[in-house]
Amino acid sequence: MNTSYKVFARKYRPLTFNHVLGQDHVVQTLQNAIEQDRLAHAYLFVGPRGTGKTSIARILAKALNCPGGPKTDFDPEEEICQEIAEGRCLDVLEIDGASNNGVEQVRELRDNVKFAPSRGRYKIYYIDEVHMLSSAAFNALLKTLEEPPDHVKFIFATTESEKILPTIISRCQRFDLRRIPTRTISDHLSHIASQENITLDPLAATAIAKGAEGGMRDAQSMLDQLVAFCGEKIGEKDVLEIFGFTALETIAGLGESLLKGETVLALEKIYSQSESGKDLSKLLTDLIGHLRAVLVYQVDPEGAARDLTPEILEKVRSQATMVNTDRLLAVIDHLAIVDGRMKWAPNKRLHLEVGIIKAIQILGSTRLSDIIEAIDGTLSSLPDEASPPNTPSSQQASAAAPANSPAIATTKQPTPTPTPKEQTSMENAGGNLNGEQIWAAILDHLSSNKPIAAEYAQKAVFAEDDGMYFIVAISPEETIARESLLRERTRGPIEELLTSMSNAPRKLKIEFREGVSPTIIPPEMPEEDEPKNQPQESAPVQENTSNNIQPEPAEDDVYNDPLIKEALEIFEAEIKND
Repeated sequence: MNTSYKVFARKYRPLTFNHVLGQDHVVQTLQNAIEQDRLAHAYLFVGPRGTGKTSIARILAKALNCPGGPKTDFDPEEEICQEIAEGRCLDVLEIDGASNNGVEQVRELRDNVKFAPSRGRYKIYYIDEVHMLSSAAFNALLKTLEEPPDHVKFIFATTESEKILPTIISRCQRFDLRRIPTRTISDHLSHIASQENITLDPLAATAIAKGAEGGMRDAQSMLDQLVAFCGEKIGEKDVLEIFGFTALETIAGLGESLLKGETVLALEKIYSQSESGKDLSKLLTDLIGHLRAVLVYQVDPEGAARDLTPEILEKVRSQATMVNTDRLLAVIDHLAIVDGRMKWAPNKRLHLEVGIIKAIQILGSTRLSDIIEAIDGTLSSLPDEASPPNTPSSQQASAAAPANSPAIATTKQPTPTPTPKEQTSMENAGGNLNGEQIWAAILDHLSSNKPIAAEYAQKAVFAEDDGMYFIVAISPEETIARESLLRERTRGPIEELLTSMSNAPRKLKIEFREGVSPTIIPPEMPEEDEPKNQPQESAPVQENTSNNIQPEPAEDDVYNDPLIKEALEIFEAEIKND
């Protein structure tokens, strides 16, 4: 029987600073402190399990007590370094805070700190899970921790820093260890597999790394268990079977069904996972993580690619074109609420199925902002003369915007650009216009291209130009006008025009301010083809409307709102007053 076998977590524990993975901010700070001889008397390492707290504490102890130390480039094969690594060095005392948490043990420690180290330069006390100490033990340690002898160093480690007295934390240099990235864990598992002559599938390594949730020790323990189960060849299927994880392909497929609105297919996949005994809470968490990857890819493709395998990255890239960012944010928010409910629900499958159905409805629903966007885009594509309601262009716009149609959210209309004459005039005036004149030129441009957006934009006035932002102010009551202007800033060339007219880069900022009194610029009316005294053609009226006679609208009534008028014309509708 081989009694010398070591589990991977012990066999591949980092021995020097260069071996530590995923904690560069901690390693660099400690190395600089040693090289500059700026050593603190107490250190506190905070972080989740398996992220390297004990390993870094032992490496720091080696660096302080190695021959010729303190130094960062010590030899881990030195006798005293091996003793520290194995936990049998007399000058480095490792104390378990969970089992030595009484005031008596701390008083004994306090009495022993006055004795000099036997071999090394420092006597080092390492207390793991220090948050388990009682309040009396903490108080007994305060004075010694604040003014220890020159030959004593304290190193504390904890997973729950909020349980430590603030008076203790204030006497230590605190280092927060982060969860190790999935890609880093996956690469290290592949390295261990190559050293142990194990064939580890890359997808299996990624599945293990995701399941470890940032803990290197957990990942190494899982790999140990897989070797015992599978032997020298480990595939993704083995990982899923042993630990009950869900395949990355399955998660990506569920996400694609959701984004495509394939309700039946999505429910079938949930049923399959439930019948396989998979944890549905973990399934939902993985789905939210996948949608998060799609969201990040829409904003930062390079950042999203760091932790994704090539196969999953291709699916994320494809799915990022299926949905708008605002819809995806709404779905993620909704699923996060469902995730909170599922943690306490006895019937998790019911909550997950209802949550998926509601998420698909959110993607397919039509919002007021979608209608406004469709109207703006339709008006910008019309010729100078207004088209009657029964023209082909208006019929196409009506057909393109049915209720519950996601096409409204994904269709992008061409952005109007200034004419060559208008652009040349703006560029020639650059540097000679003040803020009010520049904003007037922007309003004139909108009036020529997007009359609805111009009506709302005219409710904002120029406030100031700080060199980076061109700031306009709008009354707090004009929330719809501000939203319209924000959309136009995103889609239109407003900031390009600001830059060209200011001869310097400018960003548009819209702020709510009290007492704003904008000067409304009347829009230019198109020339009429018919004489003014000729009666206009009345709008079509549905049959049997004797009980639905509309009252004569007041001047400030909702019927006179230009947005409502355009919506009624485009969708060939009328307002009924019941």
